[in-house]
Amino acid sequence: MTAVEAILAEQSRRSQRRVLLVALLGLGALASVLLDLVSGPSGLPLEQVLGALTGVGEVPKAAEVIVWQVRLPVAVMALLVGASLSLSGAEMQTVLDNPLAEPFTLGISASAALGAGVAIVLGLAIPGIPALWSVSANAFLFALLALGLLQLASALRGGGSEVVILLGIAVNFTAAALLALVQFVASPDALQQLVFWTMGSLVNARWEGIAVLALVLAACLPFSLAASWRLTALRLGADQARGFGLDVAHLRRWTLVRVSLLAAASVSMVGVIGFVGLAGPHIARMAVGEDHRFLLPASLFTGALLMSLASVASKLLVPGILLPVGIVTSLVGLPVFFALVLRREAR
Repeated sequence: MTAVEAILAEQSRRSQRRVLLVALLGLGALASVLLDLVSGPSGLPLEQVLGALTGVGEVPKAAEVIVWQVRLPVAVMALLVGASLSLSGAEMQTVLDNPLAEPFTLGISASAALGAGVAIVLGLAIPGIPALWSVSANAFLFALLALGLLQLASALRGGGSEVVILLGIAVNFTAAALLALVQFVASPDALQQLVFWTMGSLVNARWEGIAVLALVLAACLPFSLAASWRLTALRLGADQARGFGLDVAHLRRWTLVRVSLLAAASVSMVGVIGFVGLAGPHIARMAVGEDHRFLLPASLFTGALLMSLASVASKLLVPGILLPVGIVTSLVGLPVFFALVLRREAR
């Protein structure tokens, strides 16, 4: 075997290993959804859950109602939110060349929270939107406004990664200050509702919201995968990517649009969810490396897995109480993330 053939054989083995790891992460995410469906105060066995999902066998009517109207929307929403945040985090860390970047670096989360606060406290919502969706619609609108402002300012200043990060921090602090002002004038009931929303919760997951988030993810994912080799090249550095003939500013601009749409749709449905968009890509990177053909789908499945497990933990950590999942992702996930990072550094 020649040296070239040996290199190609080794590359083929690495690719096969990465494909296997991505597939395992996908299976893990599906298994976590089943675990999410069987966990809860009602204690449904797996046979009844599968029977309710497939329609095979005799399943009590109460079990069907619990599965289809209570647990399945929560499980699917957790899956989609985790996948969206982690995918957007992976792209964000690459285009900003910053391992600490996540979807909320650009102020998307704070802007969405401000929109929710305006709807909850001040009662101002988009005309024609049903009251049930006014909070989510406001959160999505404010997140998109933050995106538009950021894109405009970034285009005027050249669109470099440092400029985008600094503008995102400015948007973040501005939205946080305005949110504090809204909280200051809120009534006790409205303040309690707003604080609960900002903690992140899957309790209000509905099929309409799931359809919207699934549509956004389905629209963004093909473009993310199509840009995978360009993102891999950008990982080598902006100058190196330009040497390959890439339009780095164009790539960065449209990647940030996808990231912001995914983050805005996720936050508007379930509130603020930390950790997943930061840690999911890092865990995926440890598994499959920097090749974005594998890193992006691995990040997607890792985020879905983390969020589903957080949903399960939110039901089980305190018996009889459903904790906000945003708290769980931080309390349970961050120590695991630190352990993984320290383990990698020790190698």
